Amino acid sequence: MPTMEKWMEHGDMPVMNRPETLRGQVESFLREAIMNGRFAPGERLVERELCEMLQVSRPPLREALRRLEAEKLVVIVPHKGPAVASLDTREAKELYALRALLEGFAAQEFARLASDEQIQDLERAVCDLHAQAKNPDRRALLVSKSKIYDVLLGGSGNSLISEVLQGLLSRINLLRATSFSRPERLAESLAEIDELVTRIKARDSEGAKEIAQQHIKNAESAALGMLDTNE
Repeated sequence: MPTMEKWMEHGDMPVMNRPETLRGQVESFLREAIMNGRFAPGERLVERELCEMLQVSRPPLREALRRLEAEKLVVIVPHKGPAVASLDTREAKELYALRALLEGFAAQEFARLASDEQIQDLERAVCDLHAQAKNPDRRALLVSKSKIYDVLLGGSGNSLISEVLQGLLSRINLLRATSFSRPERLAESLAEIDELVTRIKARDSEGAKEIAQQHIKNAESAALGMLDTNE
């Protein structure tokens, strides 16, 4: 069986900038595996198999599973044990409605308040996203898009929005991965983000809000289409 280090060598686990505990490494691997579709919604997470796969004991694995349960990526099924959470259409709609409100306001405030340097940081992050769009590794694409949100939220002048959205990050990434799975959605998404940057550079705060909210609505349509297909 490959060790945790071997998983990291092959790009299946994110390499962190600081040392992680064993529990943290297991948690990172499982989170990425769920968001990348390695473990499908509803799939059982058999502790014995995961321990053998990752060559870890049950205590750090169970700690990691508890953390992922708190993020609502894992559910504990009575008499069966842990399984990957499934998002139904109602939950997805609720999450996207919240995203549209928060991210629309964040884009509006970023266009109004961000420094020229922060806008340049946003442009660089978007350029990186375009580069990663050519990369077949979907995890790298999601990481790149997360960097855009880091810049956008950081320059919005409202730490509470960032705090709330960060709390939803894992589930948002799960839905984001779903919406990217429709082939044409990626090109559409890139065009929408480019338009958002154009509005921000023009300091068009209302236009930035409108584009950000439309971007979320389009992502919602794509993701719900995939959910309907899989249900």
